[in-house]
Amino acid sequence: MLNLASRYSLAKLPPVETARLRLTPLEPADAEAVRALTDDPAITGAVAFLSDPFTLADARRLIGPAKVTTDCFLGARGRDGTLVAIVGLHLRGEKAVEIGYWVGGAARGQGYGGEAVAGVLALLRKRFPHRFIIAQCRLDNVASVGLLTKVGFRDTGDAGQLPGRRIFTVEPT
Repeated sequence: MLNLASRYSLAKLPPVETARLRLTPLEPADAEAVRALTDDPAITGAVAFLSDPFTLADARRLIGPAKVTTDCFLGARGRDGTLVAIVGLHLRGEKAVEIGYWVGGAARGQGYGGEAVAGVLALLRKRFPHRFIIAQCRLDNVASVGLLTKVGFRDTGDAGQLPGRRIFTVEPT
């Protein structure tokens, strides 16, 4: 049973296991792998808050402090331990949690993004049953729109916080 405090924090998230992936909160030791995966113009050009180039210092800032409450980044690793994707979780007030993600170049097109997001959705529905789950996406990012739709999001038609972004949602269960 979840206590009330856990419904308002991303701290102490349990690992998520899927058919091919294990997702866990990123830790300081992951910084070089995060830098290597993220320092790709296809990623830094699509995710507004990432620097280009994406440095080791940027990776350390992204991973952040050990105590996570309203923002958390999960590393998605294949069975061999290789970091293939990152999923960001962000509590938005008391009614929503936002999800964002990126997949490393060598892992794109293999279904890892959808698998990671679907696994995280199951965790979020259990942990935050009272919250809407949202994502922001540019409509010209066809792969991301397809991924969101495939795992159950719908386009709300509402503009996102950043220019050119739309809000997609999965409603509370």
